[in-house]
Amino acid sequence: MAKSLRRGMGQEHHRWVGVVVEPPRDPSVREGPEVARDLGVDPATGLAPAEAARRLHGDGPNELRAAPPVPTWRRVLRQFQDPLVYLLLVAVVISTAAWLAEGGAGAPVDALVISAIVVLNGILGFVQENRAEAAVKALQSMTDATSTVLREGELRTVPSRELVRGDILVLNEGDAVGADARVLTAAALRVSEASLTGESEPVTKSAATLTEHLPLGDRRDMVFRGTSVVQGVGRAVVTATGMGTEVGSIAEMLEDTREEPSPLQKEITRVSRLLGITVVVIAVVVMVVTALVNEISTFGHLVTVLLLGVSLAVAAVPEGLPAILSVVLAIGVQQLARHKAIVKKLHSVETLGSATVIASDKTGTLTKNEMTIQRIRTFSGEVELTGVGYRPEGTALVDGAPLSNPALQREARMVLAGGSLANDAQLTHRDGQWQIQGDPTEAAFLVASHKLAGAVDRVRQFRRRDEIPFTSERKMMSALVTGGAEGTAVVSKGAPDVLLQRCVAVQVGDQTLPLDADRRAAALAAVEELSAQSFRTLGVAYRWVDDPDTVGPLDVADERNLVYLGVVGIIDPPRPEVAGAIAEAHRAGVRVMMITGDHPTTAARIAADLGIVEPGATALTGTELDALPPDQLEEVTATTSVYARVAPRNKLQIVDALQARGEVVAMTGDGVNDAPALKSADIGVAMGITGTPVTREAAKMILADDNFATIVAAVRQGRAIFDDIKKFLRYLLSSNMGEVFTVFFGVVLAGFIGIGAGSGQEIVVPLLATQILWINLVTDSGPALAMGVDPEIDDVMKRPPRRSTDRLIDGEMWRGIMSVGLVMGIATLLTMDIFLPGGLVEGSDSLEMARTAGFTTLVFAQFFNAFNSRSETTSAFRHLFSNRWLWASVGLGVVLQVAVVEMPLLQRAFGTVPLDAAHWAVAVAMASTVLWFDELRKLVLRAGRRKAASTTDRTSRG
Repeated sequence: MAKSLRRGMGQEHHRWVGVVVEPPRDPSVREGPEVARDLGVDPATGLAPAEAARRLHGDGPNELRAAPPVPTWRRVLRQFQDPLVYLLLVAVVISTAAWLAEGGAGAPVDALVISAIVVLNGILGFVQENRAEAAVKALQSMTDATSTVLREGELRTVPSRELVRGDILVLNEGDAVGADARVLTAAALRVSEASLTGESEPVTKSAATLTEHLPLGDRRDMVFRGTSVVQGVGRAVVTATGMGTEVGSIAEMLEDTREEPSPLQKEITRVSRLLGITVVVIAVVVMVVTALVNEISTFGHLVTVLLLGVSLAVAAVPEGLPAILSVVLAIGVQQLARHKAIVKKLHSVETLGSATVIASDKTGTLTKNEMTIQRIRTFSGEVELTGVGYRPEGTALVDGAPLSNPALQREARMVLAGGSLANDAQLTHRDGQWQIQGDPTEAAFLVASHKLAGAVDRVRQFRRRDEIPFTSERKMMSALVTGGAEGTAVVSKGAPDVLLQRCVAVQVGDQTLPLDADRRAAALAAVEELSAQSFRTLGVAYRWVDDPDTVGPLDVADERNLVYLGVVGIIDPPRPEVAGAIAEAHRAGVRVMMITGDHPTTAARIAADLGIVEPGATALTGTELDALPPDQLEEVTATTSVYARVAPRNKLQIVDALQARGEVVAMTGDGVNDAPALKSADIGVAMGITGTPVTREAAKMILADDNFATIVAAVRQGRAIFDDIKKFLRYLLSSNMGEVFTVFFGVVLAGFIGIGAGSGQEIVVPLLATQILWINLVTDSGPALAMGVDPEIDDVMKRPPRRSTDRLIDGEMWRGIMSVGLVMGIATLLTMDIFLPGGLVEGSDSLEMARTAGFTTLVFAQFFNAFNSRSETTSAFRHLFSNRWLWASVGLGVVLQVAVVEMPLLQRAFGTVPLDAAHWAVAVAMASTVLWFDELRKLVLRAGRRKAASTTDRTSRG
């Protein structure tokens, strides 16, 4: 037996038990019996179990190829693959080497602290990924699907994973289609393909052969894996399984789609690289300058210079950055989880904040995927029904006021009652949720009948005796109903134009009037008007049966002499919260696009209702996209916001074209057809309830409540997180630069400011290595972490999204960092000069006393800087007390600094001496200059921005 390809639509012939089986290359354009013959199966009996087993062994299980699980040890190592972590590991090596050079006394505190931070960062990332994976698995947990097949003339239920090419699928209402198959017989067979094509309405299936190859959503003689039967029965021969199915081809696209690092990851990599270069330059410059201004005559002097360079290198690296970044992102992840958004990777939280485009699927994402009757048009007028979805809540309105016209009320009641009687769907209330079984369009009548007084009671007066099911050829269905004292009636519903051909009268109030040419034209005009508004239309008609014994069983001959009641307008309505969320996204400068497999008219109507486009805008179809030259695609995506009848490859093309323009794309979706685009997008957002397992696997974020508004809330959260990242970066880097400037200028200008005068030492440093370490421990941890959860100072949704070319630390921020760091260094060195003999100001204290005062000044300056760093331009006094964690961390830092200065045990460890009240006052006053300087700097910046905005405004008006 020749080995078969796993893909059922492969190009080899396969041989089973002497029968050559050639997989049909496009079954939709070939006759069903011919397809079955090529697959070596008799449609009347199906495959023999032994033959099915052989084919299963040859082709393999009907499953999608799964990526092998990543071993735990690799997932752990992945947490340390970050340039900043590499930089910190280098700092560990240098610190350990310096500790050994000093004799290895005590413990290598610097190296241990940095190592602990690196390990903590890895643990945080690993734990968060595990939590996200557990949440995803919980969403994906479900029982194994089964299928009914014909095997050796008998109906059997088998696991869908055991389906093989040539199996005869027996399809019934409610079944999940287990494989791609060519329809052989169909009776009122309708299949929901929303998960595969995005089409909201069920598709009527037929055994009639297509005359040409058509897009997936139009292949009426095929059923596909991942779809479900909502009405009718049928049989089909399996033509493809596993990776050979349409779902499998999408899975292959998913494998070939490359994930890009998030914007934040790119920026952190760039900043880490820049910091690494800066650290090396600082260390080298300081060591060279120190060697030049001091006489290096002994090995001890050389070791002192080297230790000074190492201390500055360690001081310049924000050791807490990776851990604080992970903690801040993890807190953001948990906040989103409380709002039903599961983020699989930490960096994805910030990516949403950078999004410039949200490209959304329509069905089930922007809409409820619940067909709803919103209009009833009869000869007495039009009724609007409020409420959306399957929850039977709403009211009947006419021109915005409650329905009060008796004639119109009677007609509307009869329309809904008739549509509910000629109906095979069911509406149930279970576990607090309203659910349907059957065709969603038919279920819409059951829901609507609860919204109009008396309609449900009218339905309950009748019982159904017989029916003629809906077929795509007839485009209607009828039911024979009996209402006891009410009598017996034939009730029909279907396409209005078809139904009107069988009508001879119309219902007007409690009268029936002849259906003359004028009334027929008026009825058709009402249908056209509703269709122009993108409603799907269904008409309802009836006739009383004078002698019930003359009717039965019901047949098409009884569908005559009907009385036309009216027409309903049905639509898959937008989710009520989506319009407000889209308006909020637009306010934030985020463009919202709709990409759907649905009909162009429907897509344009929903997009206009939601505010995505202006009324009257049209949708671009997948066929039109395919016809575009490649160089025009980017231009089209820049101006077109609604796409309809698109294939999975079109969605991927759109996302790629947007990204090529520098857009940061968030793509939402729930169907299998969305998966490749979700993976390719900067952040893919899958629906947790209606989303398929393939989609949830491809996405970086999952909405557990399928609520589009949660995406916009996540955009706000992402922007707030990015602001917080900038806050603690501004704080950490400016504070660390303060330490660098203090040591550098303290060494270079030692004689000028009196450091070392009379000390008898050849090389004197303004701060000891232990004091630098203490500053990093006290000031770089608590306050920085508190700023990582800082509330919004300004409305983050009021400004446009961050462009891909914008830097995490831009030129203006660097100027602020350097200037604040310089002021810190000057304030610290001036404090020391005040208390030291000589220098600019004559003092009388010892070097130890002056160094302690300078040390304290630098610590307090960094505490003041924490409040500065909450905004680049907003005053530190605005929302001063909104962050209780910042106040708590600063308060704790003050207590610790007092302890290290005043407690004898800590004095010996950190080389400090007690300070009196005057020294404390001078240190705090000098430290506060950082706050006043930055307030002045922000004042100038705000004035400059107001002037620039005013100039721009005048230019635009001119």
